[in-house]
Amino acid sequence: MQTIRDPAELEALTSSERAPGETIGLVPTMGSLHPGHASLMALLRPRVDRLVVSVYVNPLQFGPGEDLERYPRDLRGDAALCREQGVDVLFAPPDLYPDGFATSVEVHGLTDVLCGASRPGHFTGVATVCARLFGLTRCHLAAFGEKDFQQLVVLRRMVEDLALPLQIVAAPLVRDADGVALSSRNKHLSPNERRRAQSLHRALSHLRDAAAAGTVQADALLDLAQQHIDADRIDYLALVDAHSLAPITQLQRRQPARALVAAHYGQTRLIDNVAVEWI
Repeated sequence: MQTIRDPAELEALTSSERAPGETIGLVPTMGSLHPGHASLMALLRPRVDRLVVSVYVNPLQFGPGEDLERYPRDLRGDAALCREQGVDVLFAPPDLYPDGFATSVEVHGLTDVLCGASRPGHFTGVATVCARLFGLTRCHLAAFGEKDFQQLVVLRRMVEDLALPLQIVAAPLVRDADGVALSSRNKHLSPNERRRAQSLHRALSHLRDAAAAGTVQADALLDLAQQHIDADRIDYLALVDAHSLAPITQLQRRQPARALVAAHYGQTRLIDNVAVEWI
């Protein structure tokens, strides 16, 4: 595995590889890698000739008072996991933005709700860093997990709207044995917070099961889920259309929908989601 720190070096490498027709895959991350990230690498590995994993804690997607400095970092451990997954290039720049960088990418509408409402500017930072990574890597495929479901929807729209020559590949959300969605932030949870965080998946599962059984009114489904959430603070609990992220008032048969939640445990903010369908 090759480790590259300089964006210009990565750009030169991927340009030379794409020219003869090699397929390049990218897994963008902020590091502190876990089995959820490994599942993204495993998803792309058989589909590409060259697999690139980026590790960069992107300051543009953190707002004032958020956990930029506290965000876990473990480049040595990240490199070990990448080697295990057969990664070809680990891209770990000390800074991704050159002097004079003056561009931002904003996807309107999809970024005004859910995490976008709770974290103003967050998705502008996400879209901007991903657009730069897509350009540097010249990737054909880029993998993202369904845990960050809104992010996935936003990036798909960005790629479509800008006619970028790549495909966004979605990977299923990965959970620990206790049901908590895998996240680099989980290591900040105390034992009690970790136990209480299990309530997020339980609550969403109750909602999903009630919908499958025929409860279609969103208010009833969300009230049911909220009764099962044990958190210090809930940012949002929502039932939305899986494509537009528009709120749903009543489920329709075969309508792709998603139930999403964001909640705080101490200083740690967690998100989770499940697919919901009335069959």
